[in-house]
Amino acid sequence: MKNAALTSAMLIALASTSSFAATVYDSEGTYLKVGGRAEARFNVSDNNESDTNSSFEDKSRARFNLKGKTEITEGLYGFGKYEAEFSDSDSLKNRYIFAGFGTSAGEFSYGKQDSAQVQLTDITDVMATFGGDAADLVSGNKDKRENNFLYAGEFDALSIQANYIAADEKDADSYGISALYGFGVVSLGAGYVSQDAGTDSDDQINLAAEYSQNGFTLGALYTVGSKSNQDYTGYEVAAQYKATKKLKLVAVYNFGEYDDTNTEEANNFAAEAVYKFNSNFRAYAGYKFEGLDGQDDELQAGMRYDF
Repeated sequence: MKNAALTSAMLIALASTSSFAATVYDSEGTYLKVGGRAEARFNVSDNNESDTNSSFEDKSRARFNLKGKTEITEGLYGFGKYEAEFSDSDSLKNRYIFAGFGTSAGEFSYGKQDSAQVQLTDITDVMATFGGDAADLVSGNKDKRENNFLYAGEFDALSIQANYIAADEKDADSYGISALYGFGVVSLGAGYVSQDAGTDSDDQINLAAEYSQNGFTLGALYTVGSKSNQDYTGYEVAAQYKATKKLKLVAVYNFGEYDDTNTEEANNFAAEAVYKFNSNFRAYAGYKFEGLDGQDDELQAGMRYDF
């Protein structure tokens, strides 16, 4: 690959928004893709008053990503991804920075990337507005984890992932494994994650299921574990219905609590409508009914352009 040709392709992509949606370089087994989104959105809730003395809060953001892949030898390739998010004039967040190599046995990568549990939590984390509140008991369960070594392999209908996070803090390393198997319209998954916590360890088990047919998708995630020597139980249920070719209706319920003290960490129901005008532009609105004491309901709406 010639460096001059690659540089030229990147400059053309940055100068033309229409080029972001396409592969901007593809030659001799190497390609580069550029993409992202511009999302104007706002939230209305009394939860916002503590910071701004107003129930209205702007939550607009933009994302930009680069994805590349190159063939090294037959059956061996390298890949990488970078994604940034801009939320205001002073905020730039590096969401993903990772690279690795792929073989017939799977992909091996290192950097800031999702944990092995995300293929399970994504089954219920499906809303444009809210959701995904009850599953992340330990930090090693979440997406966009730094210092993360990840293996991902797909074998027909079976997807297996395993990861190890070498934390910056002492005695905070984490490891996890998950598997997801598709039986036609039904998928079943299970995962385990453990995280060091000084002399003890926090851990959790995730069980997930999904049913999808005729425009209707139902997903469920059950989490049980222990953090700081406190037992925890959580579950998320998500329903999606494609009412028309352009309109999708989504509803999610999240609940999680520490069993010993009956302290609720999540208790809410949210519903939203997403209207997709075409492959690039959509609008959405959602409302969350909050069940936790001291928390108020929320309304969130926005428009999103993908490029």
